[in-house]
Amino acid sequence: MKNTLETRLGVFFALALLAAAIILEMVGGTDLFKHGLRLEARFHNVQELKPGDPVKMAGKQIGRVADIRFDDDRVLVVLNITDSTARVRTDSQATIKFTGLMGQNYVSLSFGSAKGELLRDGDALETVDPQDISVLLAKLDGVASDVKKITGNLSDVKIDEIIMPFSDFIKEARPRIMTILTNVQAVSGMIATGQGTVGKLINDDALYNSALSTVTNLNATAEDVRAAVTRGQAIIADINAGKGTVGKLVRDEKLYNEATEAATNLKEILQKINQGKGSVGNLVNDPALINNAKLTLQKLDKATESLEDQGPLSVIGILSSPLGF
Repeated sequence: MKNTLETRLGVFFALALLAAAIILEMVGGTDLFKHGLRLEARFHNVQELKPGDPVKMAGKQIGRVADIRFDDDRVLVVLNITDSTARVRTDSQATIKFTGLMGQNYVSLSFGSAKGELLRDGDALETVDPQDISVLLAKLDGVASDVKKITGNLSDVKIDEIIMPFSDFIKEARPRIMTILTNVQAVSGMIATGQGTVGKLINDDALYNSALSTVTNLNATAEDVRAAVTRGQAIIADINAGKGTVGKLVRDEKLYNEATEAATNLKEILQKINQGKGSVGNLVNDPALINNAKLTLQKLDKATESLEDQGPLSVIGILSSPLGF
């Protein structure tokens, strides 16, 4: 190849076109020249967002930011959606996110619900303002300061000053600790061999058999109670069905009618007696009968008095004279 001016100019223009293509891809690629679905999103703060930044849905890039300008007291971000398969709905939300604390900004769109309608060219999206990165960095700075203070305080503490008191205490209390451990070992050995109250409770077969018998008896009693309840339910069912003597007494309408009729008749009889009707009514309500009874009792009282005045022989003579003595 000849090193001529034309050759050098050709190589220069080729390199310039290659650099332009690389720069174009870095700032937005060919999406900037594609006309897709234009949507508007208004934010209070765009957090260093710039034209050419990607627009993503569920992590997949579906377009790029076409323009950013002021709109009254907010910032209008125009989104160019070039992916025809993306379904941006009326209840989809746009927010600005970061790929990292120092990474690239991008606009994230949510799917929305199936009830939402698809947005058309020029429609506005619902937005959620992102957290200010400066606030996050301030919080991280505060956390770092607290950690630094804690580590600074720990650096002033000597491990020997913390461990030595415990080691001295353990050395002084070592005989007592050994005594306690020996006693615990002895007690556990007695329990294991069935000695003492706790050992007998744990190892005595008679206690186990007694407990098992008690549980068995309780189960039998529970079975008897269930059987009694079942029988009671059967008896109540028979009574409700009108079976048996009690069932007939409870359910038989004829018996009820007869009892009602007898009560009515008894009421009528009592009313008649109170009114002085009939023999019993006359006996109960006739004043003459009461007077005659009083006279009879008076005569009987006088006769007894006369008998008391006579001597025993006179009384025997009076009683025997009718007999012919």
